[in-house]
Amino acid sequence: MTPEADVVVRVDRILADHAAQLRRQVVATVPEAAPLADEVAALLRGGKRLRASFTYWSWRAHGGVPGTPQEEAALGVGAALELFHAAALFHDDVIDGSDTRRGRPAAHRAFAAAHRRAGLTGDDERHGAAVAILLGDLTLVASDARFAAAVAGVPASAAAAARAVFDEMRTEVTVGQYLDVLAQALPWDDDDVAVEERARRVIRTKSARYSVEHPLALGAALAGAADLRRARAVGLPLGEAFQLRDDLLGVFGDPAVTGKPAGDDLREGKRTVLVARAVRAARENGDQVTADLLRTGLGDPGLSPGQIAELAAAVARTGAPDEVEALIADLADRALHLVETSGWPEPARSRLADLARRAVDRRA
Repeated sequence: MTPEADVVVRVDRILADHAAQLRRQVVATVPEAAPLADEVAALLRGGKRLRASFTYWSWRAHGGVPGTPQEEAALGVGAALELFHAAALFHDDVIDGSDTRRGRPAAHRAFAAAHRRAGLTGDDERHGAAVAILLGDLTLVASDARFAAAVAGVPASAAAAARAVFDEMRTEVTVGQYLDVLAQALPWDDDDVAVEERARRVIRTKSARYSVEHPLALGAALAGAADLRRARAVGLPLGEAFQLRDDLLGVFGDPAVTGKPAGDDLREGKRTVLVARAVRAARENGDQVTADLLRTGLGDPGLSPGQIAELAAAVARTGAPDEVEALIADLADRALHLVETSGWPEPARSRLADLARRAVDRRA
């Protein structure tokens, strides 16, 4: 087993143990609430564990020694990050009105369908959304508990530094989600530079720092590093590249691989850098028809597959996808250069470089 796979397997084991413990607690409290635990377990079985892996290998890069109790702490904090990610996904799918997650019905859709099948009274969609919000709360509580347990045996100064990063991350992601919701509600601005800057601000606060920068900083803090600046300098551009790849996949990805329908971001009205650049390019080329098509079609939940395909084709013909690919490459190269010149010990330096490439060169 490769070192990368070993980290994933060990984090998966922690999460599986948590899911089993949660089910016992839920059933002991209210037996009919078992579907809550089952839904959490199902979501936790998916995912690439990139956040946990970034945390672990940053810990190693900053002096963490395998085979010590502190190694279990690094893995436990990685599991806490995955639980927080699960909470964010439960809530995000409600906010975005998503139909699927990782090839399965999104939790709010699944519980709405269960409501209909059981012939329950009331609004099935509201029921599904309420349950999904509670699922997010349940995993959020679990994330905090897992983090506290993981750092219990870590030196107090390192535990405090890691807690500060963890708390900052959770606040920032919530603010970033608000910025994303707000951006979708704002009328289109004729200032194309301002539109893209808002999109990149959403990327940084909602995804980039939480996906890569904060996990790297957490690993460094757990190892007792006094200076987190290199970890953060690597993490921010790489996190941006990671989210920009997501934005491309959200329009052009293969649903069989991504687990979500193609064009979901268009239907949800995501004001991404990709869309901002497409509108700007259309306007600069004098193609007002395409610019208007994108601005008016974006965010219509009733878009048919044919209309989604039309919008995706409009984005493609502006050349914006190539621009975003170039931006991804530039950001990733910047991050990789910092990793390669960091002086971090092997094998951590090579593992982090590999993780960086996997984060941006992916199809899901």
